[in-house]
Amino acid sequence: MRTFVSFLLLLAVSIVVMTEESSAIPAFARKYRMSCNVCHSPFPRLKPYGDEFAGNGFSLKDKEPPRYTVDTGDEQLQLLREIPLALRLEGYVRYQPQTARRSDFQVPYLVKLLSGGQIAKDVAYYFYFFFGERGEVAGLEDAFIMFNDVFGSELDVYLGQFQVSDPLFKRELRLTFEDYQIYRTKVGASSVNLTYDRGIMLTYGLPTKTDIVVEILNGSGIGQADPSRNFDNDKYKNGLIRISQDVGDVFRVGAFGYYGKQERNGFVNESTMWGPDLSVSLDAVELNMQYVTRTDDRPYFAVATAKQRTEGAFAELIYTPEGDKSTWYGVLLYNWVKAGDVALNYRSFSAHGGYLLGSNFRLMGEYTYDIERKGNRFTMGFVTAF
Repeated sequence: MRTFVSFLLLLAVSIVVMTEESSAIPAFARKYRMSCNVCHSPFPRLKPYGDEFAGNGFSLKDKEPPRYTVDTGDEQLQLLREIPLALRLEGYVRYQPQTARRSDFQVPYLVKLLSGGQIAKDVAYYFYFFFGERGEVAGLEDAFIMFNDVFGSELDVYLGQFQVSDPLFKRELRLTFEDYQIYRTKVGASSVNLTYDRGIMLTYGLPTKTDIVVEILNGSGIGQADPSRNFDNDKYKNGLIRISQDVGDVFRVGAFGYYGKQERNGFVNESTMWGPDLSVSLDAVELNMQYVTRTDDRPYFAVATAKQRTEGAFAELIYTPEGDKSTWYGVLLYNWVKAGDVALNYRSFSAHGGYLLGSNFRLMGEYTYDIERKGNRFTMGFVTAF
């Protein structure tokens, strides 16, 4: 315990030193000369205004700075005067008393370069590159081109790599260190889950506040190309469709279905996933819930393979006492996964609290109890973007 307390004291001193240098704000905030909390509260969690901004191709139609692009005399050329860049930095100290390595400095845990903006009328781009993630260079994750309001309609088209679960709940914008476990779960030797993949995503909003999303995916993740320069490792494409409905200003209900095939060693695994989701948003409280059931008929790509069923869920409760003006917040997160392969079974409960030293600098502390393995995890750290 004395060792753990010493780690916490050293972390606190480090944070105080770093805070003095964290006065800058990210690229979009710099462009429009707005605070980060216009779109985030607390960051990186998006407010409805931030969702609208992202869905509009990272543009505010009535607030575009007049000198943001270069006047080249070519009306067809929208050339950025400066490339918008931002950095995100995270660091943690973790204490896990049930493991042989009880305490661990994890600073930096990740260093991320982000960029995005408009490059032509109704065309935008977004990507981020990991300089370092968990001690290694991870490369690109999110990286896509977006076509906004195609044919003057409410249709948006994204082409590139993104998280399959983005239309449900965005993992990259969660506040907790603990993940949404069911989105990450892979069954057997299959590479299919609801995290990153390459493909095309189409989103369409109806006047009834109904959103429809269709994704067509490689189904093989975002690994490297093979010697023939192909990213997809088989002849199949996977698909997802999701429909969600806003009910007043408080409720959002939705459901999705996923179907795909993956071939390996001459065998084909057929994967299906579906599930409902629910969001309840009040002034100070937000509740998010997701359920997923999954079936794989040949997950080990072998003759003697039995069909496996996997199901899971998470429930997340976020408390911001003063709404988007809160300088502190709390989160409760419950994860549950039950699988035919007992090694995938997972149950955890997390309690998380955070404090904003600035709109772009967040301190956090988190306790997670692994119910399945009866283990405790304590995490303290910081998240900043500038």
